[in-house]
Amino acid sequence: MTLLREHFSSPLLQFAEADSGKTFTLVECPSGTGQLITRLTNDEIDVALALTDPLISGIANGSKAYKLVGSFVSTPLNWAVITGKESKYNSISDLQDSTLATLEWRLSSGSFTMAYVMALQQGWPLDNLQFQVNNDIRGLLDSVNNGSTSAFMWEWFTTKPFVDAGEARFIGSVPTPWPSWLIAAHPERARAEAVRAFLDGLTGYVNDFDSEECRVAKNVAFIEDKFGYPKEDIQAWLKTVRYPPSCSEIPTEVITNTLSVLEKAGVVKKPEGGFSVDIFVNSDIVNLI
Repeated sequence: MTLLREHFSSPLLQFAEADSGKTFTLVECPSGTGQLITRLTNDEIDVALALTDPLISGIANGSKAYKLVGSFVSTPLNWAVITGKESKYNSISDLQDSTLATLEWRLSSGSFTMAYVMALQQGWPLDNLQFQVNNDIRGLLDSVNNGSTSAFMWEWFTTKPFVDAGEARFIGSVPTPWPSWLIAAHPERARAEAVRAFLDGLTGYVNDFDSEECRVAKNVAFIEDKFGYPKEDIQAWLKTVRYPPSCSEIPTEVITNTLSVLEKAGVVKKPEGGFSVDIFVNSDIVNLI
């Protein structure tokens, strides 16, 4: 089981603490969704909680390494657009024809995918997008401050501490036009029975995390302890995020609507006759609704 250790993964971390390794083991991927998908592709892990768009674009572009098996976060991800503290860029429109920083190359990266969505929204020629790959968040910050790149995209509250510390500046944001997180599993290594049991267990923690009584105190205390974010930032984020009533379900429109935007952005190419939703999911595990 792989994850990105950030505030969105809090219900999974609570589940893992209670499980104590009896039924699953967490493997962290600090480099992002690309690392998650690579580990699925290399048969290193069985299940991954990852961003919606790279998971869907990977399958649309031919990956057989995983299928979608569930939902994790039902609200959009707010991608901040971040530039150097003294750079010449002051708005998203200033970034046209510049070089953007990204952690992972190609379609396994959420920041790469969202750069095309941003360009589509801005009306920029998609062929003109340029990227520089960096190894980690420190590499991204260094690149926008030394001028080798103009900006990078990362989740708003994850990068806010760096902005608050004066290491970078926000110049805009681009929320995803889709629910932000799905769950994928290796089609052969991940046993359907075990994955269904995991999704049932995760649903309980997601429902508890999403309840109003937990939002007031329990969740704030947990995130503050695990991630050290200021209480006011945690409370602001909690107002923006919601989780699905069942992690074992995916609304069909999540797949079709995401594909539609990715096609327009040039991230995936629709085959003759269009995509069949069935190729994206493991129907032995997930319920399409």
